[in-house]
Amino acid sequence: MPESQTHSTELTSQYVAQVTGDLERNTKEQERIGLEIEALQEQLRALQHDHTVLVNMQQALGSASPAAEATPAAAPSVPHQTSAEPKQSKPKKPTATSAQKTAPKKPAAKAPSAKAPTAATKPTLVELIRGHLEQESEPRSAAEIAAALTQAHPDRSVKTTVVRTTLEGLVAKSHAHRTKQGSSVFYTATAASEPAAAEPQQEAVAG
Repeated sequence: MPESQTHSTELTSQYVAQVTGDLERNTKEQERIGLEIEALQEQLRALQHDHTVLVNMQQALGSASPAAEATPAAAPSVPHQTSAEPKQSKPKKPTATSAQKTAPKKPAAKAPSAKAPTAATKPTLVELIRGHLEQESEPRSAAEIAAALTQAHPDRSVKTTVVRTTLEGLVAKSHAHRTKQGSSVFYTATAASEPAAAEPQQEAVAG
């Protein structure tokens, strides 16, 4: 009997260990998928914001184009003044058509400058995180970065899980460094270390 009891306890412990391992893997997989969903939702919100800006720009350009087409209508008055010389009126017609071609381009040239301030008013989470890392001289954890961004931008909901996913994306693109101290993970910006290494070289050249 004692041998059968020990055998059953060994089987029970093996099952417990297997179930515990499966449970941990299941929990980690749920966390990973949840982080991906939150990151994708953040990207979707950014795309929706850009879409709204582009639609507004398109409407603004569409309303400006009829005014641009109406201005060349005054050009035919110039050939009437030189009606005595009909041959000279022909080369002036292309100038009117060229004015039609150049006039619609002016609003298009202003389009990037119009988009810049609107996009700058609400930067993406990736830009906020990179800017925060570049300002910090010491490594920061995802929770510290999320707290700082929440304090700096109270109108935005910055979650630690989304910040951690974004940071891992920056690390994958070599835009950030990841260091591990015990059970904690800290991040630093790669751009911050490059200028610091270049300064001694500039001083040496100046000397």
